[in-house]
Amino acid sequence: MPAATYAGHEVEVNEEGFLTQSDQWTEEVAKAIAEESGIGPLTDKHWEVIAFCRKDAEAQGTPPGLRRISKLSGVNMKELYQLFPKGPGKLAAKVSGLPKPQGCI
Repeated sequence: MPAATYAGHEVEVNEEGFLTQSDQWTEEVAKAIAEESGIGPLTDKHWEVIAFCRKDAEAQGTPPGLRRISKLSGVNMKELYQLFPKGPGKLAAKVSGLPKPQGCI
């Protein structure tokens, strides 16, 4: 299994760079993944989406897709594309330390 180091933490990742062990995630890891992904400093809105994704994934057993995030997180679709450009569902999951959601290319 490949590994990556974010903010001094070595984590297991898959071939696309998604954490394979979500319990290895920390806020520092999230900040480093976001920076590597070209997402500027994480704002309160980013953290709102990240918190929703992690909580929802824990409750549902799978990471939320883009529609679920936009309907239930309090952040609309337009904002999600501004916060996580070039694939908000995928990027939100990656920064949240979750697997790639089903249906994301």
